[in-house]
Amino acid sequence: MNWHSLLNYNRLNKNQKEVQHSMANKNRSEFEIDFDRIIFSYPFRRLQDKTQVVPLPEHDFVHTRLTHSLEVSSVGRSLGKAIGSYVLSKNPHLIEAGYQASDFGAIVAAACLTHDLGNPPFGHSGERAISEFFLSNRPDGVSEKEYADLTNFEGNAQGFRILASPHFNDLKLTYATLATFSKYPCESIIHQRNLNRKSQKKFGFFQSEKNAFKQVAENCGLLPLSDADAVWVRHPLTFLVEAADDICYLIIDLEDATRMKVINDKEFKDLVAPIIGAKLDEKKLEQETDINQKIGILRAMAINQLIMECTEIFIENEAQILLGNFDTALIDIIPSASYTQAIAKFSFSKIYNSQQVLEIQAAGFEVLPGLIELFWEASEDYIKKGKNCKAKHLNLLRMLPLPYQTYLATETTSYLRARTLVDYISGMTDRYAVGLYKKLKGISI
Repeated sequence: MNWHSLLNYNRLNKNQKEVQHSMANKNRSEFEIDFDRIIFSYPFRRLQDKTQVVPLPEHDFVHTRLTHSLEVSSVGRSLGKAIGSYVLSKNPHLIEAGYQASDFGAIVAAACLTHDLGNPPFGHSGERAISEFFLSNRPDGVSEKEYADLTNFEGNAQGFRILASPHFNDLKLTYATLATFSKYPCESIIHQRNLNRKSQKKFGFFQSEKNAFKQVAENCGLLPLSDADAVWVRHPLTFLVEAADDICYLIIDLEDATRMKVINDKEFKDLVAPIIGAKLDEKKLEQETDINQKIGILRAMAINQLIMECTEIFIENEAQILLGNFDTALIDIIPSASYTQAIAKFSFSKIYNSQQVLEIQAAGFEVLPGLIELFWEASEDYIKKGKNCKAKHLNLLRMLPLPYQTYLATETTSYLRARTLVDYISGMTDRYAVGLYKKLKGISI
């Protein structure tokens, strides 16, 4: 792979009017335009009321997917600019072509903003709840790969669908940003899956967006790994998106748990202090009387150290990354890896499996399959009988936003109808899903 192709600023689904507007705009780079379009998009705003760690949080200082994504984007921009400076110093032809270190930062920042767009209500438990519905309700006529899409709901693939499918706002992002977003550049079934490659642990696009991803991969020059299946190596900047997300959820989820008193401030300090190392001035820290300020100082210093370490690891492995031979999360091999692994282990036992989290997630296993079942039965009844379907089903379908009514009535296959229904359900916020479920079940009116 080469950096010139990897920084492709042409746009998916572009038209001539769009190109002329883009070329006439000199105040922002194409990648800064990507960032701004995402910020103002409806799917991004919905992250405000989606689970990060604590579902349906009552405290306004606990992170949602929105605040998490903004912070990941900030860390990603720092990583991207640092790598951009290094890459440009080795490739002066990129400077001659007009690229700047800030372009690398903008690409990574934009991709970081979108990294959780496809997450359904209730986080990973929501993914499992959607998948389990289709395990016992196989739509007619779906292929093996289409069924694998439905029974293994993947937030990353849903995110790519939101960014690339004309069903949504059609953001028309650059090829570079779309490729950088894609942590798992492969389809749901690949016949020689290599689990030693981090990029093949999950999948990154549904069959409905397979051709769109192929277009992105070819325009960025991603290396294909199979003649039989749709699978490529990662875009190099994707490793920075992954690192930014890893850094933030490790440190900031821990901070949230401290503020909610799931753990105490001493436990927080003991976990992050080894990352900071000799830079931590214990005496100066003790002079700070505000516990929130102490936590903030420790968080900032730990994140800064992890950014530097991930930057260094990327630079050390850049040649192998471009060859497609490197496929490991940066945070797993940095000098502080043993400390971050200790935090991950602690968080899993103390935070992610806390009683409060488990109770709300359990409710999600009732809410999401319940909603899918109601609307799926209604849509299939309508497809078979039209307006002669059950009055209950016709009423349900009329409750849907108009675009979804149109898609469900016009999609030609059960797979695409199922995809459309999952678009609607997975796009809900946590509170909206709960409220709608209660209304439709007659629990509240």
